[in-house]
Amino acid sequence: MKFEFHDPKIGSLFGLTNDIKNAKDQFSTRAGNISILWNKNEKPVTVEVDGIPFELLPDQLMTITYLQHVSYENAEIPITAFLFNREFYCIRDHDEEVSCNGILFFGTQDIPIVSIPENQKPKFNLLYQVFVEEFSTPDNIQGDMLQMLLKRLIIICTRLAKEQHIVKKLDNEQVDVIRKFNVLVDTHYKTKRKVSDYADMLYKSPKTLSNLFAIYNQKSPQQIILDRLALEAKRLINFTDKQNQEIAYELGFNDPAHFSRFFKKMIGQSPTKYREINTIST
Repeated sequence: MKFEFHDPKIGSLFGLTNDIKNAKDQFSTRAGNISILWNKNEKPVTVEVDGIPFELLPDQLMTITYLQHVSYENAEIPITAFLFNREFYCIRDHDEEVSCNGILFFGTQDIPIVSIPENQKPKFNLLYQVFVEEFSTPDNIQGDMLQMLLKRLIIICTRLAKEQHIVKKLDNEQVDVIRKFNVLVDTHYKTKRKVSDYADMLYKSPKTLSNLFAIYNQKSPQQIILDRLALEAKRLINFTDKQNQEIAYELGFNDPAHFSRFFKKMIGQSPTKYREINTIST
């Protein structure tokens, strides 16, 4: 099963499929899409994100953005997926309406996995059916209706993510600071490497950020910046033909040797050695 809403005038896309592995190349727009994956099966299913396997248990959802490389090769059973692009529904434009949606999208390097509680399964199944029914009504407001349904899905998932992933010691304002920090890192990590750079943009002190992240998780703000840089370096090695020197300059290193030392410190191998092992394994 595959449904698609596509407006070629503005390039907007919203799609729904119960088997993303086989349908992923059938949509009109394949670049720049954000996906919400849902394991509606009674068995776990494995998805690879940036080469790392993630097990999605029954009635769990995970979000994938266009910054990540996803493989469904090891998925032995079908995965349901909602996918959309910025032209259809811009996450950042709706940021104020969907509080802390960065928990689901662009808000962290960790893959957000949300579990559907037993008492909310009927709500999700009903919403799924409404999506399917709406695709059978191709009128001039279909796009608007699908946007409303997608927004509802995102709100519900965001609420669950806040309950399941955000510690109770933080209030909504503190959670929003963490979310904004992560979004800024995703935007500026190639040029800004200091916590103070992001603290200035958030009108906070570096100490305030460090204290918040100490409550939130075990990674410090500085570690998140470095991890984001290392992640992009691995992505460029794994999924492009760019050489180490090109990658170094793209990531803001003035000296390829400096990049090589950074990569070895973060990953435990030189970029060349990492490339060789990755090539052999694939």
